[in-house]
Amino acid sequence: MPTDTALLRQAVQLAHDNRAQGGRPFGAVLARGGEVIATGVNEIVHSHDPSAHAEMQALRAATRALARPSLAGCAIYASGHPCPMCLAALVMAGAERVFYAFDNHDAAPYGLSSEGAYQRLRMPLDPPPLPIARLDTGITPAQLYGDAPWPAAHGA
Repeated sequence: MPTDTALLRQAVQLAHDNRAQGGRPFGAVLARGGEVIATGVNEIVHSHDPSAHAEMQALRAATRALARPSLAGCAIYASGHPCPMCLAALVMAGAERVFYAFDNHDAAPYGLSSEGAYQRLRMPLDPPPLPIARLDTGITPAQLYGDAPWPAAHGA
């Protein structure tokens, strides 16, 4: 069974691959008991849909695969800290945990932070609406969001 870190690395790899294809550098993996149910990448650029975030795409695919609107027993592994829309959808669907690789501070220098949306909506993250944990994947923000070379061990 894959570890939480391995599932999060998969999400980060999806984000990297999406960026390489002209999309935004965000990926998500939705799993239950270590089994991947669905994945998603940020499709805003290609779909012109502002709700097509990686977590939303994974949530949509997972609920179709499960044939139910509930994500009870599921965890999401997101390359970046979920924005307010994604976090609200995960709470409403009953997801149990969120793991992420990069926070808004990491994403801010690249213009990819959702901290401003949290502030405009007056949504504090303390306490979080569900368990949220940051895990180290061995990838730096500059490797995913910037121009630093991608490590060979993580794929091309």
